[in-house]
Amino acid sequence: MEYRNLIFERGSHPHSRNEGQIVTITFNRPERRNCLSLEVLAELEHALRSAGADSEVAGVVVAANGPVFSSGHDLAEMARMTHAELQELFSQCTAAMLAMSEIPQVVVAKVHALATAAGAQLAASADLIVASTAAGFATPGGKGGLFCHTPMVALARPIGRKRAMELALTGDTIDAATALDWGLVNRVASPEQLDEVTMELLSRATRGSRYAKGIGKQTLYAQMDLPVSEAYKLAVDVMAAKAADGDGAEWPKAFTEKRHPNWTHTK
Repeated sequence: MEYRNLIFERGSHPHSRNEGQIVTITFNRPERRNCLSLEVLAELEHALRSAGADSEVAGVVVAANGPVFSSGHDLAEMARMTHAELQELFSQCTAAMLAMSEIPQVVVAKVHALATAAGAQLAASADLIVASTAAGFATPGGKGGLFCHTPMVALARPIGRKRAMELALTGDTIDAATALDWGLVNRVASPEQLDEVTMELLSRATRGSRYAKGIGKQTLYAQMDLPVSEAYKLAVDVMAAKAADGDGAEWPKAFTEKRHPNWTHTK
């Protein structure tokens, strides 16, 4: 598929120390502040699912060109839409956001500038966020007539109830340092070091078995939504099954035999 609004790049990265390829998905509508139209969201989901289906890909970086990371939904498009069309838009947005957690690869959002509304949702939906000191996050619907209902699904979970309410109700922008303090982002870097810091974190997050990483990521998300007793049951079942065979069994064998593990990355 050729993308009209995204740049899809696949290859090794000079800052990466690990096996496996890195896919970079870059929003490339700077003249529209990288707004998330229905077409853009469909392209994003396709790009993420394509990367996710490639077993040679170890990680995905979501980035953007221009002065804004993403301004959120295309308000001009929304103003023309019927109720049914808006339902389709927000459903497509949800599918694209969920794709980041559903694909097995580690997804890092490299946020270089302002991310607002669904743009902030986009960043928060990634597994990890590295933000530039020039970045900011906001859900400005709280200042107007349309509350940022769907963006807050992704944003409320990492920052907690009270901070989510403040972000949503005030519509104020928080800077990268505040986002780090609130637990929304993992790292903050200067604009000059943003790419290096992003790849350094991704490199460490993708070392080891790609297969084990994918199972681990998906199980972690699943167990966090369960009561503790059910979370342990799920974790025990998955851990026992994966420790019995494949890369999971290779890990203790390599340790006891004092050698480097030989990963299959497939089981």
